[in-house]
Amino acid sequence: MTRATKLLTALAPPQRERLMSLAQEVSFPEDTRIFEAGGHADRFWVVRSGAVSLDQQVTPQQRVTVASLGAGDLLGWSWLFPPYEWDFGAEAFSPVRAYEFEAGPVLRLCEEDPALGMALVRLVAEILAHRLELTRGRLLEAHRRGDL
Repeated sequence: MTRATKLLTALAPPQRERLMSLAQEVSFPEDTRIFEAGGHADRFWVVRSGAVSLDQQVTPQQRVTVASLGAGDLLGWSWLFPPYEWDFGAEAFSPVRAYEFEAGPVLRLCEEDPALGMALVRLVAEILAHRLELTRGRLLEAHRRGDL
């Protein structure tokens, strides 16, 4: 398994600076639901500190944690792909500080700077592939244990 890509450190410094010009600092208290699967995805975050759990509702009564995110990790990719709905739910596992980015301004920036847009799409795709691999493994493990 490959090491997780850290979005901000993977961008070239000038690209990172342009993207960061759109960042807003936010925080989430422990146990806060940040978003729910199926909800409207119009933003994303880069975790600065704390831990976030990504989960999948597998039965009406049960969620399975499919990934744990920490400092430097991208939270949310659904803002980039139609139908712009969250694929997973996310919850602050501890107090979380993050950079928040609204999708609209980021997408406009990507149109203005196609090299930044291509770099961002490639990085998000790499992160997405890694997360899907992790999700598959966690769901298979939960199935093997009889948790599903």
